[in-house]
Amino acid sequence: MTTLKLGTRGSPLALAQTGWVAQRLRAAGVAAELIPVGTAGDGYSALRTALVTGEVNVAVHSYKDLPIEADPRVVIAAVPERADARDALVARDGMVLGELPAGAVLGTGSPRRGRQLHALGLGLQVVPIRGNVDSRISRVFAGELDGVVIAAAGLARLGRLDVATELLDPLQMLPAPGQGALACECRVDDLDTEHFLGTVLDDAGARAAVTAERALLAAVVDGCDAAVGALADVVEDLDDDGRVVLRLFLRGAAATADGDLLRSSATAPYSFGEDSVAPHSFGELTDAENLGREVAAELLDLLAGALDGRPSGARPGPTA
Repeated sequence: MTTLKLGTRGSPLALAQTGWVAQRLRAAGVAAELIPVGTAGDGYSALRTALVTGEVNVAVHSYKDLPIEADPRVVIAAVPERADARDALVARDGMVLGELPAGAVLGTGSPRRGRQLHALGLGLQVVPIRGNVDSRISRVFAGELDGVVIAAAGLARLGRLDVATELLDPLQMLPAPGQGALACECRVDDLDTEHFLGTVLDDAGARAAVTAERALLAAVVDGCDAAVGALADVVEDLDDDGRVVLRLFLRGAAATADGDLLRSSATAPYSFGEDSVAPHSFGELTDAENLGREVAAELLDLLAGALDGRPSGARPGPTA
């Protein structure tokens, strides 16, 4: 295979994560070159345009930032091993979330994070912020904010995880669907590249997890206005005969502007083990998709109950 041209946005985080993909490809014996793509405005559309026009062979995205709607011109050929999906707190004086005083000002660019922070009932003031990872962290060091909440994966990929004062347990805050995962796209008619990326980079567990999470996101966003968190993991369980089996465990949360934080969870069979072929090529991941829709349906029911005053069965605050 000739040199693979990897399209990337030009931010330090995008370059770091695309560089990581390039290292994996080079270790597999294929030359890889990073091609920064001008991404003023809608960066993901610009990357996809560069991919479809042949400027690059592969586009590397943060999976959580991809639009829900599929693009028929491209295919996600690989979802590599996932980084830490949790959110991270970077706070002054080394404090963790529970040590911040009432009225402490936290910055985040995510309505999901903001609504979940409010739902914890800690009396924190949440303000919207923009900018890259370094600029957000610098506002804490400069004393402008008491802390910021950002993705742990971004800190790790930039070699800055040491500045995190706490990695937030999903019982406190569920991450964005797909957080910590990368999506490696190629053209839908580039079968050689798709097969190669799937063989070298694709992680079956990561793909199943993000498939379930984004199915949940698509269903909830289509049905209401709520900030959605979701996290799926492949876990061990016992079947009816006492044998160890793998299952996909999905937790979801929907936070409303009125302060309701509602949670649901469920499990589904996980049929792609370590020795299995890539599920995106040889299976439809229907169990993962159905799991996402199942948890979404329960969340929507809980949200409807919260809106009309019926007992919802779940109330603000962390649950198992």
